[in-house]
Amino acid sequence: MDSNEALHAGIVGAGGIAPPHIEGWLALGAEIAILRRTGAQELAEQHGIRVVDDLDELTEWSSIVDIVSPTTTHLDVARRAFARGRHVVCEKPLAVTTADAVMLAQEASDAGVRLFPAHVVRYFEGYQRMKEGLGSIGTLLELTFRRTVAAPDSAWFYAEDAGGGLIRDLMIHDLDQALWLAGPVAEVSATQDPPAVNGQVMPPVSAYATLTHANGAVSHLHADWFGPETVFRSEASVVGVHGELRFDTAGSGEAREGYLPPASDIDPYRAQLADFVDAIRTGRDARVTPEDGIAAVRLVDAAYESLRTGRPVLL
Repeated sequence: MDSNEALHAGIVGAGGIAPPHIEGWLALGAEIAILRRTGAQELAEQHGIRVVDDLDELTEWSSIVDIVSPTTTHLDVARRAFARGRHVVCEKPLAVTTADAVMLAQEASDAGVRLFPAHVVRYFEGYQRMKEGLGSIGTLLELTFRRTVAAPDSAWFYAEDAGGGLIRDLMIHDLDQALWLAGPVAEVSATQDPPAVNGQVMPPVSAYATLTHANGAVSHLHADWFGPETVFRSEASVVGVHGELRFDTAGSGEAREGYLPPASDIDPYRAQLADFVDAIRTGRDARVTPEDGIAAVRLVDAAYESLRTGRPVLL
């Protein structure tokens, strides 16, 4: 896809994360179509985009397929896009299991197309500044992350055995941040309160994880799904031998209810999609690679294994 080629974004999924993706594509001048699902018609009317009834038709029309549907659908939708030679943007987590995430990355490579895991937090200004400032604080010692949001509306989010779960859906943002800021992880330990019952977790619920990084740094992560009135909040601190870096959404932008971040002058969803499009056109790596997506899912798998056994998991 060169710079003169029309950008056609095919959206698969019409849930709460679809609008910021649609708005990001529109800001980039893309033509957009969305697969007919519950809520798709309303989104189409709101944003002036068209609805397509058939996934194969949507994929054929698209230059990039943007998957924002439930996690269990990612594998099939992405494979069908690869089979038609289409690039794929895939909301986090890349897949339900590490094995499936590895498979997706390999199949994209085999098809000669690009796969972009949508870990949007890497495009938030505050987290970018933390990444850029790491050199000023010396050897990393301790990282702390907390993410609190209103629990989602759709039931599938609460089925840990079917692609949902607090750690898989929400904490994965900060698992990815821990990897991005402090590097590979050697050990994972996790707890959840209250624990899932028969694979189902019910809010209010909190999860906690401790990561021991290969370089000796330790990350502490805390994620919450609370009531519908909850205002999104994300906090992070990174401590090194020479100082500390901090970020808190409570002090940046306009707070809003739900599970989307505060508004800001730089839209991270647009920045993310712009990075992906430029990576396709130039052949360079995007800020988030398939390997990054795989690494985050691997930590999710380890966290759930720790929940199951009650013991730390070595990687």
